[in-house]
Amino acid sequence: MTALPDIFLHLPLAHRGLHGDGVPENSRAAFEAAIAAGYGIELDLQLSRDEEAMVFHDYDLGRLTGESGPVRKRDAAALGAIPLSGGNGEGIPTLREVLALVAGRAPLLIELKDQDGQMGPDVGKLEVATAAALQDYEGPAALMSFNPHSVAVLSRIASQWPRGLTTSEFDPGDWAPLPPRVCMHLRNMPDFETCGASFISHELHDLNRVRVAELRSTGVPVLCWTVKSPEDEARARIYADNITFEGYRPELPA
Repeated sequence: MTALPDIFLHLPLAHRGLHGDGVPENSRAAFEAAIAAGYGIELDLQLSRDEEAMVFHDYDLGRLTGESGPVRKRDAAALGAIPLSGGNGEGIPTLREVLALVAGRAPLLIELKDQDGQMGPDVGKLEVATAAALQDYEGPAALMSFNPHSVAVLSRIASQWPRGLTTSEFDPGDWAPLPPRVCMHLRNMPDFETCGASFISHELHDLNRVRVAELRSTGVPVLCWTVKSPEDEARARIYADNITFEGYRPELPA
């Protein structure tokens, strides 16, 4: 089991980079801003048609660009030419490009978005692309996913990197069209011990879940998402070792 480095337990992590005020989420500008402010970085990955790991949160282009349609239906070069909305014209970056940009200057918490569609076992291509991009990277990085099958694949092909489960209350009303039975299965993290995870990043408002406390009591690091105010941060730190934040600037550790 690869342990999560201490820096991930102390340095607040900017959710999708330090974005806002003309700086799009998951953009090069957002990552540079986080580095300049002294924070760590959380980012998301989707897969391109030509099987490149792309730094982008949504499955569809519509919310974050002037285009529409699935990210998965376009090649990396075409995605790179699509400007992110509200920014300076920069396109969607690949993970390789972001790794070259960051170059070890900040810890990277990298979330692989579920490619199965039902949190099932039809995964592997994004995991392989991620491992390939990270092959020669020398900075602090950790990988995580909501899909435990994804974490299990990463445990086999990227065992040198810490792996974690992104976790949630999995309220079926918030997770449609994910079936309620899948939500019920995932909410208490039954796969944590078998998928090769060494940490969790849990949903802020559900941090008082008994299972979270049980894991933390055994030494499992608990991160959380997404803290949006100093008041939320104070509550989060009762239950979690560190925060992923946006919309304000938390204090840096002394």
